[in-house]
Amino acid sequence: MADHMPPVLLEACVVLGASSDKLREVSQAINNNGTPEHLLLEPEVLHVLVPLFVSRPPAGSEAVRSHGKKRRSFLRKKKEQPPPAAATPIQAGGSEDVSVPKDIDLMALPQLCFPGGLQVTNEQKDEQFHFLVFTDVFGNKTHGVVMQCYRPILEGTSVFQNGAGSSKFSQLFSAYSFCVISKYPYFTALKDCLSCLLIQLKTCLLSDMEERVKEFAAKLALVPIPPPGQLHLMFTLGPLTIVLPSREDKDHPAIDLDLHLPFFFFRPQQLLQGLSCLLQEQRVVLFSADWARLTLVAESFLLFLQPLSWQQPYVPVLARGMLDFLMAPTAFLMGCHLSHLEEVATETDDLVLINIDNGSVSTSCSETVDLPEIPLAAADCFTKRCQTLQINFDLYQCHHASCTDISEQRAQRRAWQHDLNVDIQRITLELMVNIFRDVSSHLNYEHRVFNSEEFLKTREPAEQLFYKNVLETHIFHLFLKDRLNRKMDNFARMELSTRSEMQRMKAMVEVPRRPTMQEIQARRKCSIIESKMSKRLGMSLPNLGDDRTLSFQRNSLLTRITVSDPALRTPPKPARVFKLPDFPVSLSFHSVQSYYSELIQQLGKAIFSVQNENSTLLARFYYLRGFINTLCWRRLDALGDFQNLYKTDTAIFPTQLVTWLVDSLHRDERQQAEKRPELKRLILKVKTENEKLSVQPDDHVKKFELPRKHLHQEEFVRCVQECGIVNDVATIHRLFDAFTNGQTKQVDPELFRVFYTFWKEMEAEAQDFNLPSEVIDHLDNSECVYKLSSCVKTSHGVGQIAMTQKRLILLTVGRQSFLEITKFRDIQEVKIASAAFLLVRIPSLRIKTSSRLEVFEANLKTETELWNLVVKEMWAGRKMADQHKDPQYMTQALTNVLLMDAVMGCLQTQRPIIAASKLAYFDKIKHEVPMMVPKTTSETLKHKINPSLDLAEPQTVHVLLYTPGQLTCKDSEGEMNPKLWVALGGGKVVVFDAASWSMLQDCIQVGASQLHCMLGLVQGQVWIGSQDSVIYIIDTHSMSCNKQLTEHRHEVTGLTVDPRDKHNRTAFPSQATYSCSCDGTILQWDTVSLKVKQQFHLSCDRLSSIQIYNGTLWGCCGDAIVELKKNGNPQRRMALPDDIRSMPSSFSSFIVIPERGQLWTGCADSGELCLWHTNNHRRPFKRISLPGSSGVTCMIRVKDQIWVGCRGQSGIGGQCDGQLRSQVLVMDAESHTVAKELQAHSDSIQTLCSAEDRYVLSGSACRDGKIAIWKVE
Repeated sequence: MADHMPPVLLEACVVLGASSDKLREVSQAINNNGTPEHLLLEPEVLHVLVPLFVSRPPAGSEAVRSHGKKRRSFLRKKKEQPPPAAATPIQAGGSEDVSVPKDIDLMALPQLCFPGGLQVTNEQKDEQFHFLVFTDVFGNKTHGVVMQCYRPILEGTSVFQNGAGSSKFSQLFSAYSFCVISKYPYFTALKDCLSCLLIQLKTCLLSDMEERVKEFAAKLALVPIPPPGQLHLMFTLGPLTIVLPSREDKDHPAIDLDLHLPFFFFRPQQLLQGLSCLLQEQRVVLFSADWARLTLVAESFLLFLQPLSWQQPYVPVLARGMLDFLMAPTAFLMGCHLSHLEEVATETDDLVLINIDNGSVSTSCSETVDLPEIPLAAADCFTKRCQTLQINFDLYQCHHASCTDISEQRAQRRAWQHDLNVDIQRITLELMVNIFRDVSSHLNYEHRVFNSEEFLKTREPAEQLFYKNVLETHIFHLFLKDRLNRKMDNFARMELSTRSEMQRMKAMVEVPRRPTMQEIQARRKCSIIESKMSKRLGMSLPNLGDDRTLSFQRNSLLTRITVSDPALRTPPKPARVFKLPDFPVSLSFHSVQSYYSELIQQLGKAIFSVQNENSTLLARFYYLRGFINTLCWRRLDALGDFQNLYKTDTAIFPTQLVTWLVDSLHRDERQQAEKRPELKRLILKVKTENEKLSVQPDDHVKKFELPRKHLHQEEFVRCVQECGIVNDVATIHRLFDAFTNGQTKQVDPELFRVFYTFWKEMEAEAQDFNLPSEVIDHLDNSECVYKLSSCVKTSHGVGQIAMTQKRLILLTVGRQSFLEITKFRDIQEVKIASAAFLLVRIPSLRIKTSSRLEVFEANLKTETELWNLVVKEMWAGRKMADQHKDPQYMTQALTNVLLMDAVMGCLQTQRPIIAASKLAYFDKIKHEVPMMVPKTTSETLKHKINPSLDLAEPQTVHVLLYTPGQLTCKDSEGEMNPKLWVALGGGKVVVFDAASWSMLQDCIQVGASQLHCMLGLVQGQVWIGSQDSVIYIIDTHSMSCNKQLTEHRHEVTGLTVDPRDKHNRTAFPSQATYSCSCDGTILQWDTVSLKVKQQFHLSCDRLSSIQIYNGTLWGCCGDAIVELKKNGNPQRRMALPDDIRSMPSSFSSFIVIPERGQLWTGCADSGELCLWHTNNHRRPFKRISLPGSSGVTCMIRVKDQIWVGCRGQSGIGGQCDGQLRSQVLVMDAESHTVAKELQAHSDSIQTLCSAEDRYVLSGSACRDGKIAIWKVE
């Protein structure tokens, strides 16, 4: 089947058995010599049926490809050369050659369908089923279900046992097999299909068998595969109703088997052993006396590993003649009959042998498995979860009424199995999350580096060998690629949703790794429990109850936080089942077309029924109808259906199929498509995508390695970022200057190695600090000890000075007590002094603080200069963080301090303190620039957040949007909180929880172009207008962007909704929503159907935004503000003033206050506002000067105030490292005066948004890149 063609259930149907000639020989031999005890025959391919089965009559313009139903003859005898895979379309009465799918190996198939050999027996045996999986060299899988039956050997003509005919040799029976092959793992469904075929075969003559099998295969070739998502397909075949479950998404296979079967055979400990072997890519062999169990258990094991995907050789069923495959030197997963267990164990080395029948796991060398086990915490959690599973259907059913209808009983069984499969998948996914949760903490996304050595250092000693083995595997390498690509799969969602509060807080700020007090307390409890359980003989241990200090292990207990029960108990999303029409009685061309027409009609009804209810389900119906239209060669109708996926769910858009359809259009079809705007846009989009250079995404994964050559500044930045020390480019540049210190501008690789080693040793030493219990209890849970002095004499006794991110404390010697020296915000003065000791003066550090009268002095000796730098930098960082309400200043100061410490430790120069002082950034700013924030700014500013936290450099905040929280929410607690949506460069959207200002999503990718505008709607949607002319729609519940509006031809610059519809809470609210593009096109949307209700064009150079007031649209053109009539025609224009028109300037923003009859306008290159009077056209406009502004970038109305975002002038508000400061001005709408001048950004204000009129948020350009949160009075 061609890759671009739509998927159907049947790939091929193959009949296998002994040839007629061979049966004749057997018959003759028995006639002469009697019945042999054991007779094995060589199986052969008797018949092959592959779609296509019918095609259009010769009068048609072309043959129906791939899934029409032309009657075909059988390919006979395996020894004949199979025809080529690509066959030309066959007309009725054409050639009888068969096109065998390229993925099917007819040479090996007979052995796999008769893995134990083709037997001749003297008694009738029951039918048996087993399952096959074929894997090509690219890892693509094809699946087979085999039904093995027996028929009597009769002289002359062969008939089934229940058919007519008799013979004296009827006591002998020969096996034959039917193998149904599919691209999709529908094991249960295909087994049901073969069971229905079996009923017919038992009652038919041999002469009728060929026709029955043809009809069977032709019917299966009519069945489409359901698209990914919550839509299953159902069809009737004989007495059974069969369901095809859909895949969860494109990246997951369909699950049509009983995932609880391994739990019948294995205890959780053995399951974990098997999974551990697969994660470490061992050579694993499954054994069972039942061929069917091999594939079902193997498939279950591989599904348990998700999202990790097995990439090694995989042959779940090995026939007797294939045992030499087990000698392969690479890792593999294979299965063979239990009778070969002893032979395989004797003849091979280093194999992991899993006996399904008795639930044991051993190796070919011993009865046990000498391999590292899965980490204990994750294993214990998995074991407990397994104990909660209810895996016996009879126990579930015992209190229900007995079913009197087989269809009802099968439906109940399917529903129970589906829910159980979901529970098992969650438990195994939780296992993978608990094993690999900390991997993301050691990734550098920009350079695609995984620091495996540092990751291993954070593991418990008993776990390190397991992780070391896993980290070298191909399966883990592919997993890393997905993590580095920020793939938002089930693993990422569960890992994110189950983070502890401490992990969430750590993710908000970029700080070096140190254990917090909360972690230390958790370890203390764990250590006490473990110590009481473990008593070592022959050793004298101190009484732990009297021990006032605590040593703790490296690995954070927070990494072991597992999924809470409520998270696991979330019910699965309900699935819709769509029933296909009954199969046609005749399989002629016209009957098949009638079947497709009926199916299209039913899909049309389904589309109409869910049109305004469920866009996700609607997308699946569009997809199916497009698929059927493709089969019927209704190309334009198919393209129309696939075009609708942009508005419903782009995640299932069949790009290859649509491209092929566009390329196959005839001239008359292209002319018709030109008359349909939606098809014209789709064809243009397909052509544009195809014309783009096909650039392969960068998916390599690097392991961090220390440099081997001298590093220039750019290379130095890359190496520091890769090793995970610091990510900020400006900080790394200062570190580079510290190392080069005016010398040649490159860093020696040996110096870098010493620096890296020293830094990691500091991290390790911090893990081993012994802190008194009183200190741990006194400090905040989030505090960490970052620096510890040597033991020195102080004004409060002898001890060590410890530094956290908030304070300095003295750990006194002898009395096991401590003294809080000061909090950094309380420091008043820090200076170096000298203390007399005998005849010499010892350098000391004096700290004056507001919290105590006396000055604290410490004789730090050679450490004095470094501690002087450290304390001053932390003091300056604390003051800036407090004044600017920005905690990142403190985080940055802390990083600077640790880098100073490392520079001092690794430089061998005469005065390393000079180099270290280059990193004292905030202390330097304190002396160069006044640190005081204006009182008005300080009182109004509430907080600042950084949306570019995980990026190397700040990004421009292009758009901000606040969406209010939900009063009631069915899905999760997180949905109740309001959200802040932040549009950065390159189509990146970051989402914050607006209740705690913690980051919810660090990246939702929305195209790849700059984003211009955002709009929140009551349907749980966020619309985003992009420079690439597309409106992207994000679902606020799933945080996914799977819808697009493509009606605009140029960049989308504005979105607006009638505020009178904001509180419309009807079942299907439709808000008056408008969008505009820069060419002047304005579209009105139906927000439920996502269709254009009205379209008009405004003639202007550039339409930059639109707004709606009291039902009237206003547009911001370059040289005018235009009020529009309802038909879209301009009603009046407010043009640029003449003096501004002479400048290269334009209107940048406007605000209308209808009740006051006011129109406020601002220009990009003018430091003033213009106030127009909309109720009196003749009244001249008023100019309002804006102090310190060189241009207006944005405006919003909040209550009776106008908030104005400006670009600052040189020198306004001071300068910071050469950067200009910009202002947010608050205007009084009544007095037309500036009520407040707010200074919080060091680059121009790009966007403003209001949070329920309680707060205003401002976002700035990339030299600042932060978001300020202001209180509204």
